[in-house]
Amino acid sequence: MGKARLSQEGVVFALAVAMFAVFAVTLNNFLTAGNLIALVRSVSILGILGLGMGLVVIGRGIDLAMVATMVVSLSWVLSMAQTGTPFDTALVYGVLLALAIGLVSGILVAYADIPAIFTTLAMGLVAYGSGRAFLFQIDVQNTPVGVAWFDFLGRGLLFGLPMPIIAFAVLAALIALLLLRTRFGRFVYAAGDNPLAARITGLPLRPLIVSQYVVSSLIAFLAGVVMAAAVSGMSTRLYNSTMIYDVLLVVVLGGISLSGGRGGVRNVLVGTLLVGVLLNGMTILDITYTTQNLIKSLILLLAIMVDSFINPRDEQTSQQSQGDI
Repeated sequence: MGKARLSQEGVVFALAVAMFAVFAVTLNNFLTAGNLIALVRSVSILGILGLGMGLVVIGRGIDLAMVATMVVSLSWVLSMAQTGTPFDTALVYGVLLALAIGLVSGILVAYADIPAIFTTLAMGLVAYGSGRAFLFQIDVQNTPVGVAWFDFLGRGLLFGLPMPIIAFAVLAALIALLLLRTRFGRFVYAAGDNPLAARITGLPLRPLIVSQYVVSSLIAFLAGVVMAAAVSGMSTRLYNSTMIYDVLLVVVLGGISLSGGRGGVRNVLVGTLLVGVLLNGMTILDITYTTQNLIKSLILLLAIMVDSFINPRDEQTSQQSQGDI
């Protein structure tokens, strides 16, 4: 089974490199500075969101509220900043809102036994609706002027690399350490692999589930900060886009098993590379939005089928349990 997962990861990486090479040769605008910058930005945002989604999926859950959390919390931050609230203070309020969304989702999944897919789908709708009704009224919020660190995060360079990529790399390293070098990470893998056995051995399963959704929401907020800095604003229309499915595509295509307990940051990196190059190439080819969605849907369906074949659930692990998808 380990060889199969490694093979999937290697194949996906090879496809990403091959696709990049083909696009570089065949598309006139692919290697331009402007397009590569756009590619870097999209890859970094997808990758950051993929890290949060990957963490939850490893723990045998799913967080469909991530994009709503990102959009609502950052739109509120920027709206407050435009009306005179100090930007740093607004960021604190935004963090608290994002953490509250994750906390409620986690409690409903862990303690009310509501399946994660329905809980987080509903939480996304509630968060977005509440944000539009009470926190901000316009679709696009602009970033404040004169915040040096924020401008540097969006458009600065470090060691010759754009800061969004640096932010993605740093966060990826932190999540890798969290999963591989901490007790929390070991508990996440154990709970994802077999929740019943984890509960019997005394793992604090319910608090663990709650903490996964809190961390996921915090990562969604950080992705929003990077995006707002990179594009000088936040559009609420992102919530109605297919972005959450792009994030799922990153996670599943990269090789993180939907059955839980398998995968890691490396899988997110590989999936992010392939999906980012694919989306960028389709945009340059001027493929219609509807056709792009069809292609992505077919790829996601194929990836799920491959995952089911490579990582089948046995009778015990296929049972519904706390936080199960």
